Amino acid sequence: MSDLADLASKLFNANLDFQPKIVPTGKRVRGILNGKFIFDTTEAKLVWEHKYFPQYWIPRSDFLDTATFTDNKPLSGIQSSTSQLSVGEKSVPTLLVPDSSNSDLAGLVKIDFKALDAWYEEQSQICYHPKDPFHRVDILPTGRHVRVEIDGVCIADTSKEGGVMSLWETGFPARWYLPRTAVKWEYLTPSETHTGCPYKGEASYYNAVVNGKEYKDVVWWYKNPIVESTLIMGMLCFYPDKVDTWVDGKAIEKIGMPNMKKV
Repeated sequence: MSDLADLASKLFNANLDFQPKIVPTGKRVRGILNGKFIFDTTEAKLVWEHKYFPQYWIPRSDFLDTATFTDNKPLSGIQSSTSQLSVGEKSVPTLLVPDSSNSDLAGLVKIDFKALDAWYEEQSQICYHPKDPFHRVDILPTGRHVRVEIDGVCIADTSKEGGVMSLWETGFPARWYLPRTAVKWEYLTPSETHTGCPYKGEASYYNAVVNGKEYKDVVWWYKNPIVESTLIMGMLCFYPDKVDTWVDGKAIEKIGMPNMKKV
């Protein structure tokens, strides 16, 4: 069974106790496939297919003539079908919910976010996945003193520099972004890892080598964060579960952070 068929089974199986959160949005949402816009709508819906973040579902009636749906295959016992959405020689799989469905998703089309060339909200391209309208990120300058160690060796200390930014994100512990001048660079080496976040942008990473041991991806930073997060541009944030961190002399809990999407 394909990923979309699995999703349909999850969403429309009456025997499963799962009710997705569905929120309409008035934003103008557009998508590009094979270099052409394929839909243009102000009636998209944000659908939480899982508990973490939403995806856009698009009204079938708002697809443009540039795109065609073919190879429609009804799913047995489920109020939906799979099909191919094509522009020229390029095709992507979709999930269609008929207008006759008694679901709140009736008349909508699901396309995997990564399957399209680009998605736009109004005139801004969005990356990785749509933002959760109930999710907030606040970035505040702070005078707190932050010290970071690995295996008993200090690799960052803001006692002389100050300049720390505290980042407060819904559902997560505070994160502490340090100025680059507070870090002991002799312990850090560039990593090839890059991840993406729709609230902050694309992150790059450093590994640390301490007492002859390499610690992978212990710190991340944003070279070109999105507009809302420019206050942390170039600053470094250490994974709390990979290092020992003290804030104003108090050790913070070694809590793992959410898995970010690799790019």
